[in-house]
Amino acid sequence: MSERTVIALGGNAISPAGKAGTAPEQTANLHRAMAQVAELVAEGYTDLVLTHGNGPQVGNVLIKNDLARDVVPPVPLDWCVAQTQATIGFTIANTLSFELQQRGIERPVVPVVSRVLVSRDDPAFQEPTKPIGPYLNDPVEIARRRDAGEDLVEVEGRGWRRVVPSPRPLACVDRPAVDLLLADGAIVIANGGGGIPVVDDGDGPLHGIEAVIDKDLAGSLLAKEIGAATFAILTDVPGVAVAYGTPDQRWLEEVSVEELRGYEVAGEFTVGSMAPKVAAVREFVDRSGGRGMVAALDDARDALHGTAGTRVIRGHDG
Repeated sequence: MSERTVIALGGNAISPAGKAGTAPEQTANLHRAMAQVAELVAEGYTDLVLTHGNGPQVGNVLIKNDLARDVVPPVPLDWCVAQTQATIGFTIANTLSFELQQRGIERPVVPVVSRVLVSRDDPAFQEPTKPIGPYLNDPVEIARRRDAGEDLVEVEGRGWRRVVPSPRPLACVDRPAVDLLLADGAIVIANGGGGIPVVDDGDGPLHGIEAVIDKDLAGSLLAKEIGAATFAILTDVPGVAVAYGTPDQRWLEEVSVEELRGYEVAGEFTVGSMAPKVAAVREFVDRSGGRGMVAALDDARDALHGTAGTRVIRGHDG
């Protein structure tokens, strides 16, 4: 069972909608998940990398940015991603280390501040689509933000919301550090929030850039780059469904890459929600031939055992 495994935790699963999202709440959610991860380690999943989302958490940092803008300088979006990488990574390290110790397992758990390379020429920079931050309804505030150069879109019934580019991840800059830590026996936390987006303009150090990388696509890329055999996305729903929210809704248990691509083309999955998860798992399985799955956070162990969630496989001719 020592196959290399990458587990991606959803930001909304860490801080579910409708909850206050306090530090104790998020810590409790992560602690519950890490108890399951520790059980997996005890069962033999010892070659392990964890990654995580940060959508709600970055949204909170942006609100703080805005409320305090007249007191302290706002920080750019790449800094917001770095900050949430640190807080979530430190909390995962604390709770997982404790759960491992409870089982008599001594393993270092190491968060890595992770940069992910994107292209400044990515079309996403011309068409921002990733919603972040709060909904806005005050015309004065909306005008102020537009004057500041923010892109806003209207969501019917809820208000206006900022959107930012979500470029495709090209390379995990800090993968060599991940490789070294894994070789030394550590459990590694990497690519949090999709990684800190950076570009290489050829004029010196890498530059952070105003963007948010999809954490599932970045997790899929990392899994491929480090030679993982399994890539599991853990979120706030039981798996992947077709006809979601209708009387014909059907949860998929096992689905081939080809069948899943057909559902994508048919528009079965919501952009910005399930669509990137499906694409990330499909691409990983298609490129690596490994195991891919989407499941609920609380079903982590069962998903890795193949008895929960949606499992993605290569077709018979794959």
